[in-house]
Amino acid sequence: MRFDVLTLFPGLFEGFLQQSLLKKAIDAQLIEVALWNFRDWTNDRHQSVDDTPYGGGPGMLIRCEPVFECVEAVQAECRQPGRLIMLTPQGRRLDQRLVEELSEEQRLLLLCGRYEGFDERISEGLQPLEVSIGDFICNGGEVPAMLMIESVMRLIPGVLGDESSAKLDSFSESGQLEYPQYTRPREFRGMSVPEILLSGNHQAIAEWRSAQSQARTKERRRDLFSGSDGEDHFSSSD
Repeated sequence: MRFDVLTLFPGLFEGFLQQSLLKKAIDAQLIEVALWNFRDWTNDRHQSVDDTPYGGGPGMLIRCEPVFECVEAVQAECRQPGRLIMLTPQGRRLDQRLVEELSEEQRLLLLCGRYEGFDERISEGLQPLEVSIGDFICNGGEVPAMLMIESVMRLIPGVLGDESSAKLDSFSESGQLEYPQYTRPREFRGMSVPEILLSGNHQAIAEWRSAQSQARTKERRRDLFSGSDGEDHFSSSD
């Protein structure tokens, strides 16, 4: 899978791309990440990409010309056009369902905004999928883009050492939070590993984990059990 990151600050990704599973996936050619700078598509000696908003207001907006030209040039880099994503707090909330959808793509182009955001005509003309990582504001789209790369890459075959790991993550196939997990030592500062996990009874362990997952979700994220009618879907014994 290929990620094309379109940004004003490609240097922010240098350390990110050299760490952990992502670097291993890149080295194994399971993932490709290309970085592009909007400033390379400017025509003035100052390489200006922003300007003041019409009608007044604080801050600066990223102009149409460098973004359109950058996107068009990057799309032409490969025979396979990429799905264009704009990272913006006004977009669709990023959740595991969307991550799974995006992992089916062969190529993603990630538009990273800065300042007060993009000129509205960028959204109108390029028709990207607008995605938000949550109801809060970052300085730009670079960290949200990293988060998207991290979440999507986990679903690419071969990236994780154990393919079942992603299936057991919170929000994945069950739609619930992951059950609590433990490792050595068996006792630590008065806290013990639950006996069931030491029993060797795999069916009992699976049942315990399922019950723990449901209980944790009910306690911490009851909204995950809500259907479209807004009502909870716990059993009558809950």
